[in-house]
Amino acid sequence: MTWRALYRDRRLWAVAAVAGAVAIAIGSLTPGDEMPQSLPWDKFNHFAGYAVLALLTGLAGIRAMLAWGMVSAYGVVIEFAQIAVPGRLGADPADMLANALGAALGLVALIMSRRVFPWHG
Repeated sequence: MTWRALYRDRRLWAVAAVAGAVAIAIGSLTPGDEMPQSLPWDKFNHFAGYAVLALLTGLAGIRAMLAWGMVSAYGVVIEFAQIAVPGRLGADPADMLANALGAALGLVALIMSRRVFPWHG
């Protein structure tokens, strides 16, 4: 299989997106006392994680606006799920904003790469 064929295999990207969503859920729903004591740049971690998740979702063939809505909504659901997790605050509007902005950047990066490298799209 060529690199171009791998790039165009939407099933592969869908599996990667689901794996990314699971990784985010595990990291986000781990009790506070089981988390590392020092995780620098909390909002950047949110931003970067959701940027990658949105990028993978877009590569899986989901249109940009729908992918942004899905990934942003997932971030909101995860934030509210954290309320029930011991040692986690949850429902932090700043985290939700970082998630949504990260998702937007991931999709903008995908759209721009498709314009620069048209064979990708």
